[in-house]
Amino acid sequence: MPELHTTPAPPRAGTVTPATPATSMFVNGHFPRRRSLVALLAVLGGFLLTIVWSAEFVDRTIGDSVANTMLGHDAKETAIAGVAAGIVFAFVSGLAGTFTACNVAVFGTMAPMLGSGGSRLTRLRQTLRPLGWLAAGMIGVSAGYGAVVGLVGTSMPQFSTAANTPGGLSPRSIQSMVVFGVIGLIMVYLGLAALGMVPDPFARIAGRFPNAPMVLMGALVGGFLIGRPFALFRQLFRDAAESGNPLYGAAAFVLQSVGNIVVMAVLLLALTYFTGSRLQRWLAADPRRITVITAVALIVAGAFMFLYWDVRLLARRDILPWYPTAPWS
Repeated sequence: MPELHTTPAPPRAGTVTPATPATSMFVNGHFPRRRSLVALLAVLGGFLLTIVWSAEFVDRTIGDSVANTMLGHDAKETAIAGVAAGIVFAFVSGLAGTFTACNVAVFGTMAPMLGSGGSRLTRLRQTLRPLGWLAAGMIGVSAGYGAVVGLVGTSMPQFSTAANTPGGLSPRSIQSMVVFGVIGLIMVYLGLAALGMVPDPFARIAGRFPNAPMVLMGALVGGFLIGRPFALFRQLFRDAAESGNPLYGAAAFVLQSVGNIVVMAVLLLALTYFTGSRLQRWLAADPRRITVITAVALIVAGAFMFLYWDVRLLARRDILPWYPTAPWS
């Protein structure tokens, strides 16, 4: 009997075989062909965002207006009267600070959560789970830092009211530069890891702790409080520091961080609920799409953080000779 030869069936249209296995939530093994170009364009996007970003508009026009409306009085000019008022102020100021320059990086955490399959209820559950781990990392850092502020905050750089002068940096500006610069570089690295350009830092632990990447992202979001110069947060910081109460400091800072991610969480859940099935099919057609979305979100946010809080800030203090900015910024 003649030997039968079979030809392997060609892969279905839209399927992509990963060059390497997935190593964590951020690294699925499906890498785009021009990943260096993707990374370069993402860094360029973060740089362009620093040029057009207006802290005056975001912090005061949006942030102050939201806080004043929700509190029913001028948030900056009215003293925080007691623990209960401080708790309310913490959440409202966090919500008002959703679109401040440090918190823009929060939106870089959304990409890995997109594209869940199943029914609408299933998609919501699959989205709430990583949001819960994100919140866990955020709350841990926020509560810890808030407790420290309640104990020793009056001697910390963020308590300082020293004015920034040309050619110099105040203690709180130095703290902001260090914190946001480090967070930005971490996010850029995670974006490059998603593209397979650098080793995945979660490759060894993701097998046992698959939600470790989201816990880290939550910790980074909580870490924004350590460097945040947002005027309403500084008001909360000084109140917590002067209280000498670590429990109040922890509770207030946790609510600040929760307020920061409420808008993001609502947007993400709405996107998952109303467009999840179509989005999932589009992402599943070529898994490299979720890689690009994840990497670009992280690199844009990280590059923005580092360039805005380190390079542009030095230029605004006349320490660097020049940094391009839009007329309105």
